[in-house]
Amino acid sequence: MTTIKAYGTESAEADLEQMEIERRDILENDVKIDILYCGVCHSDIHAARNDWGNATYPLVPGHEIIGRVAEVGSKVANFKEGDLVGVGCMVDSCQSCSACEDDLEQFCEEGMVGTYNGKNKHTNKQTFGGYSTSITVKDDFVLNVPENLDIKAVAPLLCAGITTFSPLNHWDIKEGDKVGVVGLGGLGHMGIKFAVAMGAKTIMITTSPDKAEDAKRLGADDVLISKDEDEMKKHKGTFDFLLNTVPVKHDINPYLNLLKRDATMVMVGAIEPLEPMHGGSLIMGRKRVAGSLIGGIKETQEMLDFCGEHNIVSDVEMIDMKDINNAFERVTNNDVKYRFVIDMESLKNEQ
Repeated sequence: MTTIKAYGTESAEADLEQMEIERRDILENDVKIDILYCGVCHSDIHAARNDWGNATYPLVPGHEIIGRVAEVGSKVANFKEGDLVGVGCMVDSCQSCSACEDDLEQFCEEGMVGTYNGKNKHTNKQTFGGYSTSITVKDDFVLNVPENLDIKAVAPLLCAGITTFSPLNHWDIKEGDKVGVVGLGGLGHMGIKFAVAMGAKTIMITTSPDKAEDAKRLGADDVLISKDEDEMKKHKGTFDFLLNTVPVKHDINPYLNLLKRDATMVMVGAIEPLEPMHGGSLIMGRKRVAGSLIGGIKETQEMLDFCGEHNIVSDVEMIDMKDINNAFERVTNNDVKYRFVIDMESLKNEQ
C-alpha cells in the first residue's frame, strides 16, 4: 500500500480537510494515475454530508478525474506511461452479468463499485475518490482523453457530460429533432452543447428569464420560460424529446404537455420523489417518462471522442484544493457557471 495526500471528511457535519489515505499496490491489470484535475459534482456534496444515508467515513469525494498515467501493470495493453486519461463515477463491476455484458456497467446487477464510498474488490476496503494526488484503477475503467481539448475543462465530462450525453445518444437525437433541456446548471449547460452538436433544434426551458442570454451563448436556439403560460401553450405538443436536469423535487406535468405523441422526457437530475404526475398526460399521447444514469465505459469513451471531434468541454471555474469547502457552499447556492474544477497541483504543494 502507498500513502498519499487527499482531502476528505470524517463526518457529515465536518468540513473537508487534508488527510492521508492508502492506495493499493499496482496489480497486473491496474493503471496508476497522477491526478491533474478533479471536478466538483453536487453528488460529492450529497455524499460528504450523508444526504443519501449511505456514507462511510472517512470519505474522500471526486469522480471527475483527469490525469496522466504514471505506471501500468504487467498485463495492461491499452495504456502506457504519460497517456492522458480519465476516471469517472465507477472503478469496477462484476463484468459478467447481463448489464455488464451489454456495456452498461452502471447498471451492474451486483452493483457497480463507485469511485468513492464503494467497496474495493481487491482490498475489501472503502474506495477513495479524486480529491487526492493519485488513484489506481483497473484498466477496464480507465478512459482515453483527446489531447486537443482543454484538459482542465474535460474533468466534468466524466459525470455531467456522460449523464447528459447518454440519454440523447440512447434516444437517437438527430438533426431536425426539437429538443428541450429543462434547467440550466452543471447538467443543463452540457445538455445544450450536446443537443446542438447532434443537430437538434435546442430550446432551453427555465423558470428564470435572466438565464436566457447565457443559454443562447451556449448554443440554444431559443429559450422558453416555463412560468409563461402563453409561451408554454405555443409550444404544446411540439417537442420530440425533453432532457430534464432539474436536481430537486418539482412538478413535471407542465413539461409533459410539451411532448409530441410518442415522445419521451428523460429524468437525470432529481434522485428523489417528485410531485404527483397526472396519468392522463401520458395516456393522451402515448408519452413516456424515463430515467438515465451516467453511461457505461464504452459509451463514456464514445462521449469523450465526440467531444474531441466537436471541441466540447464544460464551462468551468478553477479552484485550489484548500477552497473546496467554500466551493461546496457555492454549489449548494447555485453560485457557479457551471462546474468547479480543482487544480490538484495545489494539493501536491500544500504543507
